[in-house]
Order: sequence, then C-alpha cells, then structure tokens
Amino acid sequence: MSAVIEGAVKALSGRISSFDGSAKFVVEGEGAIMIDESGVRAGDEAAEVTLTASRDTFEGILNGGTNPTMAYMTGKLKVDGSLPTAMKLGAALS
Repeated sequence: MSAVIEGAVKALSGRISSFDGSAKFVVEGEGAIMIDESGVRAGDEAAEVTLTASRDTFEGILNGGTNPTMAYMTGKLKVDGSLPTAMKLGAALS
C-alpha cells in the first residue's frame, strides 16, 4: 500500500466512521480506498460507486481546496456507478 493511500485512509477515518452504502476512491497510480458501513480501509472491491482522480485532485478534495462537484464537471473526477451514492459521500465529507 502506498503512503498516499495510508495517509488518505487515516484522514478519511477521522471524518467518516461508517457510510450507508459503498464507495471506492481510485487514486491513479497509487491504489484504492473503500468506504462502507465498516468504515474506511485500503482495498479494491466492488462498490456502488467508484470515483477516480489524480493524486492532486484527490488531495485537493480531502483538504477542501478542490470542490468535488467542480472536479466532476471539469473531468478531473470520474464517477462510475450510483450518482446518488456519490452525492451522499460528498455530504459525509463536508
């Protein structure tokens, strides 16, 4: 597991204890993070929604410097699967 994924799991674990649904963040070139009712962990399992972004975009979303909706609208964040689940995740991260 990369240091980026390890750091992201720690950061997200502090913000999300559980999530009603399943989501996967794929950080290009680094790995993937699963978020579901069990919490946050490194992993690459099937999910209701998969969000894919570069490391810079992902870090910007985590630290609040990048608006996830604008990242999606400009093609920096790709969403595959359930858009309502992606929106629930966005609300949980806010």
